[in-house]
Amino acid sequence: MSRINGFVGRRNFLKLVGAGSAGIAATVAAGSIILDGEEALAQKPTTPVKKPQPVSPDSALKQLIEGNRRFVEGKRAAPNQSRLRLQETAVAQYPFASILGCADSRVPAEIVFDQGLGDLFVVRVAGNVSSQTAIGSLEFSTAVLGSQLIVVLGHAKCGAVIAAIKNEPLPGRIGVFVEEIKPAVETVRYKTGDVEKNSIIANVQYQVKKLSESSTIIGGLIKEGKLKIVGGLYDLASGKVTLVT
Repeated sequence: MSRINGFVGRRNFLKLVGAGSAGIAATVAAGSIILDGEEALAQKPTTPVKKPQPVSPDSALKQLIEGNRRFVEGKRAAPNQSRLRLQETAVAQYPFASILGCADSRVPAEIVFDQGLGDLFVVRVAGNVSSQTAIGSLEFSTAVLGSQLIVVLGHAKCGAVIAAIKNEPLPGRIGVFVEEIKPAVETVRYKTGDVEKNSIIANVQYQVKKLSESSTIIGGLIKEGKLKIVGGLYDLASGKVTLVT
């Protein structure tokens, strides 16, 4: 069985979980482009893939913390954003960490952690909830691509959490992800202090727990010491990420 950084490869992973090929094959289809209404195959990169050495969960977290510090201090290094890196990642990807973040436009993970192309596998959904789709995506990033760290990243003034606190009827499908936040809110609703801040932190912690307990694949990697999940809180004003788990 082929492995990447000690993890199962794509083909064996799909056999293992019995997943269909349609969804994942969509990413492969990106190898072709359409110009002026005619299909044309994109030129294959000639640069060989530089497969990185395996990164431990703690080392991955250290890289993110250091990157966030550079961002806060206004000293971004903007790593892995060259034309060469673009060519390398066109052949394969080896993200050292995965982020389950909020879809809020003010919290772009690659920027706030000062990372580049192919460094992070980012899943973004309002309220940074561990939905079934998010869990499946993170199973892929960890078991197949080899990410050894998942950061559940919440942020201040999160509209999804505020909606969960208000507990009012919502239009369309907005209420679907808000419902997944309400259990966390109820654990701190009557706690002393600011209910909004307490709820945002509680939601991050709740989603971390749900993520580790709802997936046998992710749970198994954690038990084997190949994966770590942490929660972080992003401050919109300062840009700083503080760990809350």
